[in-house]
Amino acid sequence: MADRLAGLRPGDPAPARPGGRGTHRRLHPHRHAQARHPRAHPPRSAATAQRLDPAAANGCGAARMSDGRARPTLYLVDASLYVFRAWHSMPDEFHDADGWPTNAVHGFARFLLELLERARPQHIAVAFDEALDSCFRNALYPAYKANREPAPEALKRQFGHCKTLCGALGLATLAHREYEADDLIGSALHRARARGHRGVIVSADKDLSQLLGADDEQWDFARGQRWGAAGVKARHGVDAHQIADYLALCGDAVDNIPGVPGIGAKTAAVLLAHFGSLDALLARIDEIPFLRFRGAAAAAPKLRAHREQALLCRQLSTIALDAPLDTPLDHDRDFTRAAADASGLRALCDTLGFGPLTRRRLHEAAGLDYATPQ
Repeated sequence: MADRLAGLRPGDPAPARPGGRGTHRRLHPHRHAQARHPRAHPPRSAATAQRLDPAAANGCGAARMSDGRARPTLYLVDASLYVFRAWHSMPDEFHDADGWPTNAVHGFARFLLELLERARPQHIAVAFDEALDSCFRNALYPAYKANREPAPEALKRQFGHCKTLCGALGLATLAHREYEADDLIGSALHRARARGHRGVIVSADKDLSQLLGADDEQWDFARGQRWGAAGVKARHGVDAHQIADYLALCGDAVDNIPGVPGIGAKTAAVLLAHFGSLDALLARIDEIPFLRFRGAAAAAPKLRAHREQALLCRQLSTIALDAPLDTPLDHDRDFTRAAADASGLRALCDTLGFGPLTRRRLHEAAGLDYATPQ
């Protein structure tokens, strides 16, 4: 089936020019210690954290476990989204000690600082995409994400710097050659729920909404919008648990998932509202012509002809919950923030040419004292 679908693949993209930015406008976001400093500052109080995060003041994070205790919150960051956004939006005026551009690192550092200062997370993991062309989905469907240009070397280097920055701040990072950042986020959340946590997914990616449970939230940090599972339908037209089925029907151009030809977003939403799931829909195709929506009669033969394609597309759209989660030994199984690496952070700031304000904010976010260079 995958071989037959490979014929849907568009022409091979033109190669990107090394180091340039103008040649990869079509790049999309994915879809990847030392002891505590002796003078480290104690964590801020819960009241202070609440003042810094208006969402906390509005009741976010108040979910309770069966014994009445507040459920701890695990923040799961879709790093690639914010690295790509900074790469495209920040000017080319920042460079490292070797002359390579660092605009994406500077933009990502600003985002990360704002997140840490506002949320003051105790449990956090930052997921990066390393399975850009080696994901298990490429084995199922070789044309998966084939419409994307390869990342230039200048951007790949900056992804490495961003991961190093997270490590220096004591944040757990997740990356794998066969699983995407979405899969790592889903697997971390799945594991954390079993240990009594709720999740806050920091990303605007609609694919990740399929992971939301009753107490979880998704946070579009740039727009300042947060929603739970109950808010997914208002945003995407289907419930959270239907997102993968929805994409299987109408496809996802960003990831080069074809869906069922002739079935658009509105039709997909109508069908899932009536049948509930892709499996029920395919089992009751004969009922579709009797439904009262425009194009109902034509939808049935399309689904019959592309039944296997729809099932394959659901495999591509479904986020894995069993990806390996290899984290450094200084992070426990709950992704608790570890001690910051003071010397590593200082060296990275020197390499990337961070200014004194950014350096101070990074040290404060890590709970470290910062002495202004003389």
